[in-house]
Amino acid sequence: KFLDRFDIKDDSAVWFEKVKEILVEDLQLSESDIKMEAELISDLGINSLELADLVLLCEEKFDIEITDDEIHKFVTVGDVVEFLSAKVEL
Repeated sequence: KFLDRFDIKDDSAVWFEKVKEILVEDLQLSESDIKMEAELISDLGINSLELADLVLLCEEKFDIEITDDEIHKFVTVGDVVEFLSAKVEL
């Protein structure tokens, strides 16, 4: 079964879809470019203002607070996915 491989404790496949939705809908990025290993700045072309928007959107949508130290760990889409899956209960 296809979805069995996504049946992981941290629900990273679900979080990937949520992060991708924000990147596509709110930051107007191309859906085909968004992969777990895609770097936010060098691959997706996100600038510091857009990164701040991404953080604010995540904080609002998922009712969390993201510290500056945590933001500096956001290099790839996967980093954001892993952070959210660890910090927020689905």
